[in-house]
Amino acid sequence: MPNQVKDLHTVDETSFPYIFEQNATVTLKSGTGLVRCNVYRPKTSTATPVPVLVTYGPYGKDIHYKDFHPKSFSEVNPAHKSDHSAWETPDPGFWTAHGYAVVRADERGLGQSPGVLDTMSRGTSEAFVDVVEWAAEQPWSTGKVGLLGISYYAGSQWRVAARQPKGLAAMVPWEGMSDYYRDRCRHGGILSNSFIKFWWNRQVITNQYGRPGRQARNWGPDTIEGDLSEDELAANRQDQTIDNVANQFRDDVYYASKEYDMADIQVPMLSVGNWGGILLHLRGNVEGYTHAGSERKFLRMITGRHDLPFYYDEEVAVQRSFLDAFLKGEDRDGWTAAKGDPKAAPPVSLVLRKGDVGFNDAEKERAYARRDEQEWPLARTQYTNFHLTPELGLTTSSVTSKAKLGYKALGTIDDPQLLQFTTAPFEQETEITGHIVARLTVSVSPDPAGPTPSDIDLFVTLRYLSPDSNKEVFYTGTAGDPVPLTKGWLRVSQRKVDKAHPKHRDYLPHRNYTSRDVQPVIQGEPYTVDVEVWPTNVVVEQGGRLVFEVSSGDTQGSGIFLHNDPKDRSAEKLQGTNHLHLGPGFENYVTLPIIPAKEE
Repeated sequence: MPNQVKDLHTVDETSFPYIFEQNATVTLKSGTGLVRCNVYRPKTSTATPVPVLVTYGPYGKDIHYKDFHPKSFSEVNPAHKSDHSAWETPDPGFWTAHGYAVVRADERGLGQSPGVLDTMSRGTSEAFVDVVEWAAEQPWSTGKVGLLGISYYAGSQWRVAARQPKGLAAMVPWEGMSDYYRDRCRHGGILSNSFIKFWWNRQVITNQYGRPGRQARNWGPDTIEGDLSEDELAANRQDQTIDNVANQFRDDVYYASKEYDMADIQVPMLSVGNWGGILLHLRGNVEGYTHAGSERKFLRMITGRHDLPFYYDEEVAVQRSFLDAFLKGEDRDGWTAAKGDPKAAPPVSLVLRKGDVGFNDAEKERAYARRDEQEWPLARTQYTNFHLTPELGLTTSSVTSKAKLGYKALGTIDDPQLLQFTTAPFEQETEITGHIVARLTVSVSPDPAGPTPSDIDLFVTLRYLSPDSNKEVFYTGTAGDPVPLTKGWLRVSQRKVDKAHPKHRDYLPHRNYTSRDVQPVIQGEPYTVDVEVWPTNVVVEQGGRLVFEVSSGDTQGSGIFLHNDPKDRSAEKLQGTNHLHLGPGFENYVTLPIIPAKEE
């Protein structure tokens, strides 16, 4: 058992260019314990208060970036390396030098914060509220708090902002999913288990409060109050690798408890999404921007890995400009200007992926142009249907011949089972930017002597072939891996669309994914379904071609985000041959958002 809770708050005013407070204690207003945090603040803040940047997450406030991910840290912009750099968070050395305090909190149940480890839960979000309000109340604080961080440190921002803590003045969710079910855990109803397992076992449970041997593994200091036994550790956590398998639907308490209303977010917001984040964060940044209730909200799209662009000079300049406007009252770029003011910052800033610059090469990706827009999706979008043909073509013309094409169910990344439909070479340069929907007519038949299938899992991918040598163009994925344009998924038993829901749009069908929405899948019966495909951007060059891929499992570009849990994707439920029914009487097309050139 750990010892009695201790107060080991220390203040170091001489060892670093900033004041370093370790293990400051935030007492939770619910009476359920405390959260410990580190504070990094300018030495002038004792006399002159400063605004505060807060992060709250699971990765250890005391684990240095170089220990958490040495290779990534070696590539970080040197201007953002200090004695207290940490994974996916703003660097204290840089931000204190620019007039901000940085508060880095260990999430409840992790690092030095006692309690139950229950990441992304309602309870831990409520503790985050207390941390924000504590930061606003400190004597060295101006009372204005901003949120800035990557991935988990972005995903947690949506939830705390919706609770409207006192003092919160701005947020910058940088590549952070906003919808726990749809963005992260169950794509189209299919469990995305591989990443959750990797993330949980490497980055979360290793830092649980009370876990022995952390210091010996160079994974931060040991728990202040002492170690917990394995039984105590197990009793003090909700294991995501277990909970996400055991719960399938959004009305299960596990998922329902994590819901919130995006419209409750009222603070100024800069949502930064990455076109390459096609399996985790991209959807959340776009949808979070779309549905947030903030009067001042901005969407910025980038490319590159998820860990490095946050620290690029040009991106940090945008972060500072935005935060200075709302936390310091220093608006250099029109963030606070009224809509319609020619000096106003554009609501949307896009990066346009044209050409084959390779992947995981930051310098080459800087060749991509940037363009400002006034809304999302773009008002001038021409939604155009590209029909699937029996000859494996993709065409804007109507299809006159019939066919029933089959591919084996339960394909894997090592044994993909798929059909690919390809356009003719584009006659002129064409931009595609926005949301995509695929309407498919599908059925399943059993294998001889096999089980009777009761469901179909659809995996779809959009790829781009360069005019040069007909080679596929790959883009930078989350971990620097090569990825295609975008992907989408659907479990056919979860095909029901709620057209009456306020979030339903023709270009993005809304599904509730509840247990009451399950519809039967009977072998031999064709079903017409709409598959949500995540948003994308590409400038198709003259002579370039698009490929639309329909598969029964993960294919190239999935990386560590695999959907291969044997319980969720069991042979008993899915084994057989999946079919596409093509031609007159059946609907099979991909609706692409074609963007005409701006009128000068």
